[in-house]
Amino acid sequence: MSLRINTIGFTRKSAAAFFGLLTAAKVSRVIDIRLNNRSQLAGFAKRDDLAFFLDKVAHMDYVHEPLLAPSEAILCDFKDGKLDWAGYEREFLALMVQRRVAERLDGSLFVDACLLCSEDAPDFCHRRLVAEFLRSHWAGVEIVHLR
Repeated sequence: MSLRINTIGFTRKSAAAFFGLLTAAKVSRVIDIRLNNRSQLAGFAKRDDLAFFLDKVAHMDYVHEPLLAPSEAILCDFKDGKLDWAGYEREFLALMVQRRVAERLDGSLFVDACLLCSEDAPDFCHRRLVAEFLRSHWAGVEIVHLR
């Protein structure tokens, strides 16, 4: 399988920049991997608004995939400082294995798709971990972080 997995975060991006990056990358589906995707703090990227904008403005599909979101416990422990980034990575990747993500998800879901999370950069974001996890389990995966 040859598969390009794009990732993007919406923080620090205007709607114009966000949708421009998706369009330039020829994305046809955004896969929302956030645990909490209804927050007012998400602005244009709040779940229902984003689904509307993707459809009406960018002609892209929206999918929420909770299998690729951290658990509430892992996220809270990280935010509360009980886990550092290395601990978060370890716990999150163990969760991906426990959930059998690579076996349960079909690679066709990711064709012309982009993983969405909130962090501006992928370095300390679980979207990078998801993409790298899939690359380690599926042959021919290329990762592109849209910035």
